[in-house]
Amino acid sequence: MNHIERRNAGLPYITDEAVMDQQVQCRKILQRLNTINRWEFDEITAILSKLFGTSDNPFVNPPFYCDYGSNIHVGKGFFANYNCCIIDVARVTIGDNCMLAPNVAIYTAGHPVHPTTRNSGFEYGVEVTVGDNVWIGGNTVILPGVHIGNNTVIGAGSVVTRDVPGFVIAAGNPCRVIREITEEDRKYYYKDREWDPEARSMIEDWAKETGQP
Repeated sequence: MNHIERRNAGLPYITDEAVMDQQVQCRKILQRLNTINRWEFDEITAILSKLFGTSDNPFVNPPFYCDYGSNIHVGKGFFANYNCCIIDVARVTIGDNCMLAPNVAIYTAGHPVHPTTRNSGFEYGVEVTVGDNVWIGGNTVILPGVHIGNNTVIGAGSVVTRDVPGFVIAAGNPCRVIREITEEDRKYYYKDREWDPEARSMIEDWAKETGQP
């Protein structure tokens, strides 16, 4: 196998000229994205639709960085804030209605621990999966092989080294589950601050219109 085939098969590979050519094509798209007028929202979405492997009306606040783009697959309602970095050597799958705060980094790439094999130039990629309705706080780092369940919140500054289940709040370095998300959380928008009646009524109407639980 050549090194593109090795990489795509999940085997250790070397970034040779053919691999780098693929990265060059991605960087040409990123150059457009990261130098566009920030208020040209429709054009930003159009560029992302070309960059990502699959997407449904995605949006990011540039700058945004990745290696290939084609290995990033996002659902509807995807939003990433400033300075997001996704090293997509392997597949990165992100579900519907996910939000990434500023400076979130998702890494699928890695290098051998032993210096001799690391210096050989071989590297590898292990896929990352993020479920639906996930909010990832600012300055979070997600490491290769991690799976995050649906409806989970990852606290700011976390380093996610292992899988996180659904419907929980998790944070820390290494990231650990703090507690489950419960029906009680529906009452608040921030810590102990409750929704005002006007906003609560608007949310209830929106939930009925969209079929939200």
